[in-house]
Amino acid sequence: MQRTILVVDDDPHIRQLLVFALAKVGLQTREAADGEAALASVAERAPDLVVLDINMPRLDGLEVCRRLRAQGDLPILFLSSRDDEIDRVLGIELGADDYVVKPFSPREVVARVQAILRRAGGGKGAEAAPADGRILRGRLSLDPEAWSAQWIEMGAGVEVSLTVTEFTILRTLAATPTKVFSRDAIIDRLRGPGFAVTDRTIDSHVRNLRAKFAGVGGHDVIETRAGIGYRLGACQGAVA
Repeated sequence: MQRTILVVDDDPHIRQLLVFALAKVGLQTREAADGEAALASVAERAPDLVVLDINMPRLDGLEVCRRLRAQGDLPILFLSSRDDEIDRVLGIELGADDYVVKPFSPREVVARVQAILRRAGGGKGAEAAPADGRILRGRLSLDPEAWSAQWIEMGAGVEVSLTVTEFTILRTLAATPTKVFSRDAIIDRLRGPGFAVTDRTIDSHVRNLRAKFAGVGGHDVIETRAGIGYRLGACQGAVA
């Protein structure tokens, strides 16, 4: 099935550039010139991913992201004219899957979009699911095929809503629970070598994961090894 990308930017030249680049790799596109139009487009028919400019009139991208995250986990790639790490981290903390700074190469945006779609949809190049399906670690249950994460309490699974990037990080840690992954190793698993992603971006995704699982009692899902990186925690519900 052909994937659909919603391109949201108040600059018609940028929208045209991205629509052309995405169409060249076989992706369908829709356009929105501001945040309100973007929300209306998603409500009418949800795309597979949103390319979302941060700095827009009427309703900026950060607010659009907040509202979309309140509704679900639609993948989001942020565009910004400011290469400010605070903005980058804020966007990730709001739930964006990735972030590209203007001026950008259309080829880079397409590569980021394709990487997110592979992780979300199990397309070509995606990591294969384990033969036995679910990954069970303590009270944590991951279903790679369904992209579902659950925390088991009293024999029942509580669904934890994760973004594509958050799920991929957790799956990476859970697949090799004794291994400590450096931030660089996690970045390579997410996007392949050579992408300009900062350590703080990974830290923000991990912070989001911890907060979401803590909300259902999973206070020990991810363990920090000072000066090294992260590994899967005991997943027994103990307060860190």
